Amino acid sequence: MAPLTAPALLIIDVQQAFASPTASERNNLGAEDNIARLLAQWRVFSHPVVHVKHDSVEAGSTLRPGSPGNAIQAGVEPLENEPVFSKTVNSAFIGTDLEQWLRKRSIQKLLITGLTTDHCVSTSVRMAANLGFDVQLVSDATATFERYGPDGKHYSAEQMHEVNIASLSAEFCTVVVTDKVLATIRAS
Repeated sequence: MAPLTAPALLIIDVQQAFASPTASERNNLGAEDNIARLLAQWRVFSHPVVHVKHDSVEAGSTLRPGSPGNAIQAGVEPLENEPVFSKTVNSAFIGTDLEQWLRKRSIQKLLITGLTTDHCVSTSVRMAANLGFDVQLVSDATATFERYGPDGKHYSAEQMHEVNIASLSAEFCTVVVTDKVLATIRAS
């Protein structure tokens, strides 16, 4: 088991449905590469890795089980010994055994990455903090899509990402970047 000081790397919804976006609709096209870099380092040090996958119950959803979009993207697929928690809502903690799995292993620190910043990542970060976990959010290992408000106003993917990171910072998590995390973990 990894030292208790090592955070578990939590990878949320890095699924095929979100693969191959265009820069006009999604920010941070390098998010998956950063997640893969973190994952590789976590595996080198045998730190805990947890995968979360969205199994939509919506008819016609690209994230519905059995659809090609439901599969985890190449480069971040779980190893046999890495748990995969399937969820049907935005939070990785609702309807899953994730909290129990973490507590059973005395894991108090989480390093959260994944898709999308304003939906499942944000909800999971908020819940993790509310449950008492020490959360770090890797801002360049998350991404989101452009949105339109109810009034038709356009919000770019970068605006959505930045506002959500700002909203989470300090209140629910510490915001970090991939290179700094990798430098810290290699130095320990």
